[in-house]
Amino acid sequence: MEFDSIECVSSSDGIEEDEIPQLHPHIIRSQFSSSKTTTHKNNNNNNGSSILCDGNNGGIAIHPATSVHELLECPVCTNSMYPPIHQCHNGHTICSTCKARVHNRCPTCRQELGDIRCLALEKVAESLELPCKFGSLGCPEIFPYYSKLKHEAACNFRPYNCPYAGSECAAVGDIPYLVTHLRDDHKVDMHSGCTFNHRYVKSNPREVENATWMLTVFNCFGQYFCLHFEAFQLGMAPVYMAFLRFMGDETDAQNYTYSLEVGGNGRKLIWEGTPRSIRDSHRKVRDSHDGLVIQRNMALFFSGGDRKELKLRVTGRIWKEQQNPDEGACIPNLCS
Repeated sequence: MEFDSIECVSSSDGIEEDEIPQLHPHIIRSQFSSSKTTTHKNNNNNNGSSILCDGNNGGIAIHPATSVHELLECPVCTNSMYPPIHQCHNGHTICSTCKARVHNRCPTCRQELGDIRCLALEKVAESLELPCKFGSLGCPEIFPYYSKLKHEAACNFRPYNCPYAGSECAAVGDIPYLVTHLRDDHKVDMHSGCTFNHRYVKSNPREVENATWMLTVFNCFGQYFCLHFEAFQLGMAPVYMAFLRFMGDETDAQNYTYSLEVGGNGRKLIWEGTPRSIRDSHRKVRDSHDGLVIQRNMALFFSGGDRKELKLRVTGRIWKEQQNPDEGACIPNLCS
């Protein structure tokens, strides 16, 4: 089997000025010299809600008909805004990330943004408690506004990134969705059972390019596992590496153990360990060498013959550690 090369394409996320959309603003006035209290109508709100801002003390009063969530939504990226929240001289707000992307120009009025902080809106956010944005996926937690972002970055209910190796696939979702996605879109082989046997052949083993493949997805113990095989340079030495990833969180991955074995000519090399969660990218696992690593000379020895062709047979199995209720010790539960 000839190995395919992988091509990665990167792109810039900068926004040109002509591409900045004309968006309806959230208007907050908090740092102006005027002592008058002004009322700004929200033209997008059918209920005619308004925001009252006092120029002297930065105070803010929000009519009940106005959603605070809307005020804290960046008009460019539509994500929630966190300090520092910036505003232009006309009171249009924007998050700090998008401020750089729009070249310091307000996307609403095109005026220069400068370095004005919207302290009033930042204080409003401090008083809020909001549910985790992954509530629809099962997370029941509620957090203060400024703690919510940290939780969501590590929430166990957050969607998973596509674990397919060798491409920058942008698909995200729960495990059932990703299993279907891998099968239908990436044409990954699916296998039921906890043992496996794969053979790898390369006609010119002297050429080792940085390449990675997802070989198979296994359905075992009601869970899914991804088997990977990679070829890359480790320093000056070409190596091959096989490892397993668990399609779930790290805490659940700790319940399983797997072994990989490769051999030939009366010799064999065995690896045993815990599968890594797909929360860790395949590159992170590879760079930590957390798997069966085979030096090229060893791989050619296992291949036999005149060493002009690489022939590797990798076998393995997955088992689940179970607690012995009588002795309190872990015993392996082998999949039938």
